[in-house]
Amino acid sequence: MVKFGTAGLDVNFTLQGFKKTVEAPLYLEKMGLDAFEYQCGRGVRVSEKMASEFGSACKAKNIILSLHAPYYISMSSIEEEKRLNSIKYILDSAKAIKAMGGSRVIFHSGSCAKLPRDIALAKAVDTMGLIMKALDENGLGDITVCPETMGKVNQLGTLDEVLALCKVDERIIPCIDFGHLNARNLGSIKSIEDYKNIIETMENEIGADRTKVFHSHFSKIEYTTGGEKRHLTFEDTQYGPDFEPLMEIIARKNLSPTIICESDGTQGIDAAQMKAYWKSLVK
Repeated sequence: MVKFGTAGLDVNFTLQGFKKTVEAPLYLEKMGLDAFEYQCGRGVRVSEKMASEFGSACKAKNIILSLHAPYYISMSSIEEEKRLNSIKYILDSAKAIKAMGGSRVIFHSGSCAKLPRDIALAKAVDTMGLIMKALDENGLGDITVCPETMGKVNQLGTLDEVLALCKVDERIIPCIDFGHLNARNLGSIKSIEDYKNIIETMENEIGADRTKVFHSHFSKIEYTTGGEKRHLTFEDTQYGPDFEPLMEIIARKNLSPTIICESDGTQGIDAAQMKAYWKSLVK
């Protein structure tokens, strides 16, 4: 079963009369959604009390939880302190999502730090191994970490690079941000075949089991020659990618990913559109 949800809270949340984050499950239920990605991009600041209350509220409404780790993770930093601090940020994120009753931590691997891409990737792979070791040593080995494909050309996060990180440990699941891939490749995702190629690359590199349950971010994104510029809404007609072909290949291959919408302020509305279209295909 595909799960659909939002990254954080959108404008419609307050328009519907909701005020507090703990009310997010009520809003998601009202929108017919069943997933939520808690945003810790600027730091993990979640008290045990809040994590427990929010997790219980989500569990009551059958909302599955993931958490986005801080944006300042830098797995390939030439400054060893910054690279090793990335491990701490993942650990903090893993502790927070476990306290909420969730199981997935999504993270950006950072820039190439002026290094050749192959050397940057090698450093990131090493950091990934240290992260998995640290999770196990801290009793967090049951938390799934998900490296994300990135939207800017100078960032570490092509499809192949993310899959290389996933090969460090069979517990790692990729977060495929289709808007990011489309932006960094200047509009490369146009058809169902383009989506099929991405899915089949995952299957070939990390196997069918992990591909079946991959994590995903989705939004339309404006881009320049450097890649990602800004997130848009589904109403935009100039930039892609379109979600319909993705839903079609997911239905055709009977996949069960978690799809988190990252539209600019319309996450709930746009996620509901994706879910409605997917449901029309699997009836």
